[in-house]
Amino acid sequence: MKKVLLVGESWEVFSIHLKGFDAFFTTKYDEGAKWLIEALEEGGYQVDYIPNHHAPSKVPTDLAKLKEYSAVILSDIGANTLLLHPDTFERSIATPNRLKLFREYVEQGGAFVMIGGYMSFTGIDGKAKYKNSPVEEILPVTLLAHDDRVEIPEGVYPEVSKPDHPVVQGLDAQWPMLLGYNQVIAKEGAEVLAVAGEDPILVVGTYGQGKTAAFTSDCAPHWGSPEFVEWKQYNKLWQQLVDWLTN
Repeated sequence: MKKVLLVGESWEVFSIHLKGFDAFFTTKYDEGAKWLIEALEEGGYQVDYIPNHHAPSKVPTDLAKLKEYSAVILSDIGANTLLLHPDTFERSIATPNRLKLFREYVEQGGAFVMIGGYMSFTGIDGKAKYKNSPVEEILPVTLLAHDDRVEIPEGVYPEVSKPDHPVVQGLDAQWPMLLGYNQVIAKEGAEVLAVAGEDPILVVGTYGQGKTAAFTSDCAPHWGSPEFVEWKQYNKLWQQLVDWLTN
């Protein structure tokens, strides 16, 4: 059974409730990984999931450990969370640069996917910070130098642009509604498989001996509408993508 490492796709909310003179606080933790995990597990993959708050300490820091996985998927997790291991941030001890490690992993035949979100690609206010990083180097897309979000509250329906490619073969020509995405530019030689107007939604390519993909919208709410995550071909999309990347 092939193993996939999925990192990110979780969040915590800290709320302040004001009641006249008084105030109190509540917190909430949530994850958006279940749809993708279920899709990949149905396709025969073992998924090891590391949510955002565990990523600084638990994402592998050596290549041998990373090579245990057939594919690495980052979804809505900023570069700082991966760069700042607790040993470095809290104790000023040098640690491996995991963005460079991902590049080496792909160079030597690994598969890598970035899925969109507020903390993917360049991200909200540029805070995802993958621009000019080793991760941008391996991706099949060039990132913008500023906030790259395209918010579409009225919804957009992506269309398959290369229907004969194995990743999208047999999928509907038009996909269910998405509510936004990260704007990117496909690199020369990359294959754009789905678009929203002029913008890429799904792009694949190669780097060194490995393969990479960029899915610029969300695999879960909020950009992923209920129609998208409940789409009858949702599982097939992710299974065919990871199958292509790992074969």
